[in-house]
Amino acid sequence: MTASSTDPIPCLTAEELRRAGRAPAAPFQVRGDGEAIRVLRLLRVLPGKRLTGEARWRGRRVLAKLFVAEGGAGRHWRRERRGLDLLREAGLPAPEVAGAGRLDGDGYFLLTAFFEDSRTLADEWVLAPEARTMELLRQAFTLLGRLHAAELIQNDPHPGNFLEHAGRLFFIDGDGVERARGKEQARDNLALLLAQLPPACESRFDELLTAYAPERMSRAHGEALSEAVERAREKRLADFLGKTLRECSQFSVRRTARRFSSVARAEDEALAEVLAAPDAAIRQGRLLKDGHSCTVARVDVDGRALAIKRYNLKNPFHALSRCWRPSRAWQAWLAGHRLAFFGIATPPPLALVEERFGPLRRRAFLVTEFCPGENLLRHLLPDREPPPAEAAAITALFARLFRLRIAHGDTKATNFLWHAGRLALIDLDAMVRHESEAAFLRAWRRDRTRFLRNWPAPSALCQWLDAHLPEAR
Repeated sequence: MTASSTDPIPCLTAEELRRAGRAPAAPFQVRGDGEAIRVLRLLRVLPGKRLTGEARWRGRRVLAKLFVAEGGAGRHWRRERRGLDLLREAGLPAPEVAGAGRLDGDGYFLLTAFFEDSRTLADEWVLAPEARTMELLRQAFTLLGRLHAAELIQNDPHPGNFLEHAGRLFFIDGDGVERARGKEQARDNLALLLAQLPPACESRFDELLTAYAPERMSRAHGEALSEAVERAREKRLADFLGKTLRECSQFSVRRTARRFSSVARAEDEALAEVLAAPDAAIRQGRLLKDGHSCTVARVDVDGRALAIKRYNLKNPFHALSRCWRPSRAWQAWLAGHRLAFFGIATPPPLALVEERFGPLRRRAFLVTEFCPGENLLRHLLPDREPPPAEAAAITALFARLFRLRIAHGDTKATNFLWHAGRLALIDLDAMVRHESEAAFLRAWRRDRTRFLRNWPAPSALCQWLDAHLPEAR
């Protein structure tokens, strides 16, 4: 919301901004070094720590960063300002600092130039054609190469920290910029950016490394870099899966003695009614499966198709065996986010609910988007090989699962849906990503054998699959 310059708006203190949590009402104003800073709209909020928004100061449009963390505001403000100074001293594109100082009472402010009609590299990846985003990615890696050549690093070089404006990319997070401590740190920094790119970019890594600094890409360096990328990717995955189960900017988590729930924060309001009474939502939806162990229904919410899966307790003995373990909904929730992280198609998981009695778990619910695809048992004909698009999707999916050591656990053909030219996996509650190669190969043999058993052994389709799916070594 943007107010006119004559509208009365509240003047807030740093303490009031800390207490406002995730959604301080804008517009508002603060006073920095005795002058008014009028914040028109907020762009990002780290609750109780930092707010970033479009503002007016001395009649000028600026980007305002307000540091309000109790006890740590000054440290983060100094790091942000020092990082931007280091970037500009090295001749690297970064926003010009317009003003900086103390907020009246407590906290600090930093004001930089405001870039109209700008988007982060992360936003560009979603909105722009591939050719355009690849050009911007090449620019980003060239900038990172220049950063490292200046013996600096950006501790968190993700696509959201590169801002595109008028055809140029800028570094925008000064807080993470510091002096590098050797070549290995620069290599790991490069690996961190590579690890955060979408899986579709993996085939373009050589192109991006050429943009970064071709003279540094010796074979030995390349092997060490590949290992560093894998380490960075695994760490990111662990961090992300942890976030799906705790309160953060992406997920809203609520815990009581009777219930645990996690919902994608962007879906919190839309799913509130469904999550308040999931049994009622299932009864009002279209039943897809009603078994002893689980019930599945399609539910339409504001014209949007969702799937709700309830994991039932068959009897008291079953309830007792399940009460101490993470529910199957919990496992499927993590598995769905893991697949999405690796770029493997699956209906996006939106919410998880577990009924509890203190530490004991009871029934559980999983809410995902509904995939209208046709399962492979219906889609493929046993007497012929799969069409080219389906053949490529099947081989790519199984090859990626094999490389990642992921076993599905129930490879019935009905758990593979063909939709919009993609092959999506569903029913993920038995999925396991194995650390032990021996354990994975045993599970893979079972998955592979079960998948082939969907069609008669002598059929052309079964024989084609047997020849093209990875074998357990």
